[in-house]
Amino acid sequence: MADLFNKIARDPVLKAANMGREQGIYPYFRPLSETEGTEVVIEGHRLIMIGSNNYLGLTTHPKVRQAAIDAIRHYGTSCTGSRFLNGTLEIHKELERRLAKFLGKEAAIIFGTGYQSNLGAITALMGSDDIAVCDKEVHACIVDGVKMAGCKLKRWRHNDLNDLERVLKECATESPKSGVMVMVDGVYSMGGDLAPLPEIIDLCKRYGARFFVDDAHGLGVMGQGGRGTHFHFNCVDGVDVIMGTFSKSFASLGGVIAGDKNVVDYIQHHARSFIFSASMPPANVATVLACLDVIEADPSYVARVHVQAGKVRDGMRKIGYNVGESVTPIIPVMIGNEMHTVFMWQSLFNNGLYTNPVLPPAVPPSKSLLRTSYMATHTDEQIETILDTFEKVGHETGFLLPA
Repeated sequence: MADLFNKIARDPVLKAANMGREQGIYPYFRPLSETEGTEVVIEGHRLIMIGSNNYLGLTTHPKVRQAAIDAIRHYGTSCTGSRFLNGTLEIHKELERRLAKFLGKEAAIIFGTGYQSNLGAITALMGSDDIAVCDKEVHACIVDGVKMAGCKLKRWRHNDLNDLERVLKECATESPKSGVMVMVDGVYSMGGDLAPLPEIIDLCKRYGARFFVDDAHGLGVMGQGGRGTHFHFNCVDGVDVIMGTFSKSFASLGGVIAGDKNVVDYIQHHARSFIFSASMPPANVATVLACLDVIEADPSYVARVHVQAGKVRDGMRKIGYNVGESVTPIIPVMIGNEMHTVFMWQSLFNNGLYTNPVLPPAVPPSKSLLRTSYMATHTDEQIETILDTFEKVGHETGFLLPA
């Protein structure tokens, strides 16, 4: 019998990680000793943060902080139980009511994490006789949920409507009795581009498929008052199931699934990641409620994040960087070569910018990039510094050719 752990010594990912550590260029698991939103301190080094999903900058908002503190004082630190048993507080139900209204749906259910939300909803709704039709760039937790559900998985080229129709025709012809769910990200987490929801809805209606949108990066950012990508495209009723997370714009941890009342009720009685997990801690729930209060009272947060991101996107293109099809606060900087990406990351870090290097297998070979993202609370001065630093580092590393 072979030793299960033999694979560890041969693992190429760990080999690359150890090489990076030895050379002092390993970019991951760097602990933050201070964080005030747009600036952080790492190993005594102060940097402008452009690698966070804190799009509205609410993690340090006084009202949000105080809500978390008050919840701990009132409820303690945890419910220590499943929502089915002792784990449901009135604020859980209040948040679900608020989110259903915010997302334009009849009902909503909250999970401990966004990852659990997708796993729970997909495994509850999909079975071995069903087909999941997924954009090739959907988040990993959608793919994991599909695998756990045991249903058939079909992929279509990213945002290619002709390819989606091809796959839907195959489903109708080859498996006419199967239930079909088309799954996309509303905002794609690496490219910062949007799924064309209205056109996908038309195809779903034509072929009798249901439509599931993971809007983890759209909630709080896109649409009227940050209500999501389905509001941005004015197609709220055309999305059957909408998912969002609280670990980004809502400064907390957790996730939500929203849809028709009977669909949500079915999910909460069948989703194993909901049934067999402890409920969201009170402080996390109160934080999301406070964030809702803030952005509903002051829509300027949602407007400003797009203004600041637009300045960076336009500036990057003017300097000479390829930022893809981004139309959101997520702005990828396409580098290509893996080692060049790491050296760019290191040089930007040394010059005071925190970015996220994204390398294979997270992206295809020769498609490495720096994922940058922006907040409503980034100042104009910080935006200028970001652009100046990218221009300087681009020339120093040879990535940008002389003008």
